[in-house]
Amino acid sequence: MTSLAVRMTGGSRQLAGTATLLRFALRRDRVMIPVWVGVNALMVLSMPNTLKNLYGTPAERTDLIHQVATNASFRALIGPVYDTSIGALTAWRVGVYAGLLAAAMSLMIVVRHTRDEEESGRQELVASGMVGRRASLTAALLAAAVANAVLALLVAAGLAGHGATGALTFGLGLAAVGMVFATMAAIVAQLTESARLARGLTAGVLGAAFVLRAAGDSATDDGSSVLTWLSPLGWLENLRPYADERWWVLVLFAAAVLLQAAVAYELAGRRDIGMSFLPTRPGPAAGRLGTAGALAWRLQRGSVFGWSLAFFVVGVVYGGLTDGVTDLVGDNENARKIFERMGGQSGLTDAFLASMVGMMGLIAALYVVGSVLRLNGEETSGRAEPLLANAVGRLRWAAGHLTIAFGGSALIMLLAGAGFTVGYGKEIGPILGACLVQVAAVWVIGGVTVLLYGVLPRGAVAAWGVAGAVLLIGWVGPALDVPQPVLDLSPFGHLPKLPGGGMEWAPVLILLGLAVVLVAGGLAGLRRRDMTT
Repeated sequence: MTSLAVRMTGGSRQLAGTATLLRFALRRDRVMIPVWVGVNALMVLSMPNTLKNLYGTPAERTDLIHQVATNASFRALIGPVYDTSIGALTAWRVGVYAGLLAAAMSLMIVVRHTRDEEESGRQELVASGMVGRRASLTAALLAAAVANAVLALLVAAGLAGHGATGALTFGLGLAAVGMVFATMAAIVAQLTESARLARGLTAGVLGAAFVLRAAGDSATDDGSSVLTWLSPLGWLENLRPYADERWWVLVLFAAAVLLQAAVAYELAGRRDIGMSFLPTRPGPAAGRLGTAGALAWRLQRGSVFGWSLAFFVVGVVYGGLTDGVTDLVGDNENARKIFERMGGQSGLTDAFLASMVGMMGLIAALYVVGSVLRLNGEETSGRAEPLLANAVGRLRWAAGHLTIAFGGSALIMLLAGAGFTVGYGKEIGPILGACLVQVAAVWVIGGVTVLLYGVLPRGAVAAWGVAGAVLLIGWVGPALDVPQPVLDLSPFGHLPKLPGGGMEWAPVLILLGLAVVLVAGGLAGLRRRDMTT
């Protein structure tokens, strides 16, 4: 009994201060978590009305299922569909992508409150107080659990009108995917010494999960492929919300979460703060980074390479789907109108290409926000201070990162265009031009981020909210037939619809000029304000 009491006391000490750290984590993420959860929930909850407008009759929905079952490319992109109900079609249409967003949100939360804290030195200060050894890890996982629980509640409540059981299954599935990647990020955070590497490795696993699911779904039309079952995203679709739910699949999620959490806790108890199990490769004896721009490239090159590869691959996939879009849409006039509203009044093929290029531009806005905010991370972590103490001015330091941010966004859109041409096999010039036109709107979002960082550094994270709102307007707005003034709130709403439409230089040049003004305002604010210490 004495031995058991000692072990229990030791366990409670390991978690001392968890509640306080959890409150602190939720306070720090009071903008980021609501944005991620809100965008994801709105994407899911807007889909039933869209599907009702697109496929209002059982015959239209039955024809859709037949088209998906016979089109391996669309199954790879979205997954198989199991039932003709609106609820089942909603889970099919947004399930994979809602799961991806939940996973990305979860891994960012966990890495932010574990490895980021250690890398900045704050964790060492916190650990010097009455805080248990595993309290920080526990608080990070609980913060991710809170975010996923809210997402599950919103989805379950919003879809309950289409069937409470299916809604609950879908909501729990999304939260379960999020927690699988939260605990995976917790393991990676113990293995690596860099928060950037931890996020990159976990994101790589997430990408691999998507590829495995896509490969499995392209091979079979019922989700039974071994490759599909190797992916947590495949588990989500095999829950089959609104289609004879498979509750036992939740056991797989629970087992994965518990096993990975146990591994993370074991690793956390075996290392010192700031250390890692994978040793950091020592640098050269003589430094090779002679400029602030070279340092910025060294810090962000992994992100640039990762986004570039992803955009090229996605471009190839979307390009390969182009020839089959006419068969999938068929005589559905509502679906045709949505593509035309997103991609212009040209032919259906050009409208589809224009809408997909526009979606890639919206996602590129997320890249430019994250890349610009690297400045804020360098400043708040204290790494910028010794650099600026030398013969490096603020504008020169910022220019290195902004070159990567704005130049990188143009690069990934160019590679997306190259991927489209590889997948589609024709119209090289128009597609590349259409992708590059998106850069003007992407740079406006980057300019807003620079302005927020330069003038209101504490509110710089609000740039994610701006990018999320623009993404939501561009993604959901056309399907919900929202008024044109609402669509015009996004800079992407002013771009010419290419390919297929006529090139209009005036809005593109205006957007580029606006981006220049925003960046100039942000740099002026950065030059005059105090740096964070």
